[in-house]
Amino acid sequence: MAIRRGDSPTGLGGRMREAVAALRPRATPDPAHDDDAGIPAMLGELGAALLDSSQATSEVEETLRRLAVHYERPDLRIFVLPTVILIEDPRGIGPQTAIFPAGRNALRLDQAGGVERLVRRAFAERTGSDEVIAAVASARSAPARFGPVLSVIGYTLLTIGFGLVLNPTITALPVYLVLGVIVGTIVRLGDRAATLSLILPVATAFAVTLLISLLVRPIVHDDVLRLVAPSLVSFLPGLTLTIAAVELTSGQVMAGASRLVYGVARLGLLAFGVFAGITVAGEPPAPTTQPEQLGAWAPWVGILFVSVGYFLYSAAPRRSLPWILYALLVAYSAQLLGNLLVGAELSGLIGAIIVIPAVALAGRLRGAPSTAIMLTCAYWLLVPGSMGFIGLSEAASGASGAFSTILRTFGSLIAIAIGMVLGAGLNRDVTAVARAWRRPRTQEEGD
Repeated sequence: MAIRRGDSPTGLGGRMREAVAALRPRATPDPAHDDDAGIPAMLGELGAALLDSSQATSEVEETLRRLAVHYERPDLRIFVLPTVILIEDPRGIGPQTAIFPAGRNALRLDQAGGVERLVRRAFAERTGSDEVIAAVASARSAPARFGPVLSVIGYTLLTIGFGLVLNPTITALPVYLVLGVIVGTIVRLGDRAATLSLILPVATAFAVTLLISLLVRPIVHDDVLRLVAPSLVSFLPGLTLTIAAVELTSGQVMAGASRLVYGVARLGLLAFGVFAGITVAGEPPAPTTQPEQLGAWAPWVGILFVSVGYFLYSAAPRRSLPWILYALLVAYSAQLLGNLLVGAELSGLIGAIIVIPAVALAGRLRGAPSTAIMLTCAYWLLVPGSMGFIGLSEAASGASGAFSTILRTFGSLIAIAIGMVLGAGLNRDVTAVARAWRRPRTQEEGD
């Protein structure tokens, strides 16, 4: 298309437009909206995703502070709580505080691994803030690799596996199989209905206890609570209670106290559902015969079932199954060693001290998934959430010895928390010593 002479930049029309534009006030760059203005939003989104990956607030806060320094924003003030992240930006006209909610939806194992890889990439490449925010949103919205059928199969394997670890009896195995299918289907359907998910723990515990008391208990002469506990594995807040103990041990009083209250309340809801089921069905008679226990091999087979169950139910990344099995075997072996050295109540202390460096070492190998995936699975085997559930359920039903079970549970939680703090500190110290040992050699080679 031909350009009219008057529209030429050197023509009369172009000169007039330039003259009018010169009279307009020119926008001055705002320091609060420069290139690094998106860093607070990036840190907030990353922190919320890390919290949803079941990481302690102390770990998340340390990661975000290190990222802020790495992105040359050490002036940012970062506060992390279990359900919210506050980031205060002192630049601009007056300090501005951004709020980022967390705890909306727990991330699957593949999503948690993707977030941790994104954090490592940000440290290595200093990725742009907009790109990181988009990657976090993409990880959150990524569909699960496995459909509903494989998810229910995974939950069933989880139930059988934990049953073999907690209560390995011959007559209980078919019960674990049936309950795993039922509860796995309920959990799958409950995730699709927001209103149902609010009462899902109580309703599921009530339905399963009623089913066991009326139909299974007369045939299988076993403790009702020990039959029910493995099938409620996804509702048990053992990991939450352990993270709460870690936060309290690390001085994060508000975060630890709020998680502890939430975990105890979750156990109370499950115990109420069990109590309601027993009340409707009637108090079960005391077992006249002891069920036949399986051999010492049963827990090891149970760990294999748990690893495959986690891989399917939580949609773990590809080629991560051997590493999940490795983490579970190390956790269980360390717990057995702790049982021999310090007793059952403090065995989690030894287990946590050993499993954290072992997982960190494996995470350095080529092809290994993120350490968050392996540690999450290992913690589920360490935490005594099922024992706390059994203790509160026994207390609700008036059984003797319930109070001692509850005390042992919280004692084990504190022992595991101390072990996790010591294990993480040991891993940091060993890594720092190894880097310092290699540094002079590298400098000599450079000279």
